[in-house]
Amino acid sequence: MKAAEVLRPGGRLAAFWHVFEPPPIVAENLAAVYRRLIPGFPPRESGPRKPALDGYRPLLARAAGGIREAGAFGESEEWRFGWQRFYTRDEWLDQMPTSGILTRLPPDALSEVLAEAGAAIDGIGGGFTMAYVTVVVTAARL
Repeated sequence: MKAAEVLRPGGRLAAFWHVFEPPPIVAENLAAVYRRLIPGFPPRESGPRKPALDGYRPLLARAAGGIREAGAFGESEEWRFGWQRFYTRDEWLDQMPTSGILTRLPPDALSEVLAEAGAAIDGIGGGFTMAYVTVVVTAARL
């Protein structure tokens, strides 16, 4: 692992992700938009909605496994930092095309998704507060 080559002993490797959890009304409205405009996305789940962090579990386990397999680090740790950010309609629409399935949509389909998502956000007052958890998988170089 390249990180082991460049870190001095005691130096810390930190891989991190920002996991967002929209308010239920936002999640429901956006899921309805996606289902209408992107066939098969998001997949329908049975039972109660799972926390967004659950979807990251396999990725976090792979990161910890990769650190362990490198053989140059101590035991990995998982750190979490919760925070929130208020988004206006336009701020949220600006960031939507930068991640996930929306990065792969053709421009006309993306425009339609953004228009409907904007209308859904307008329908709840034009903005919302997003809850985030920044998750860090970290270990010190031996």
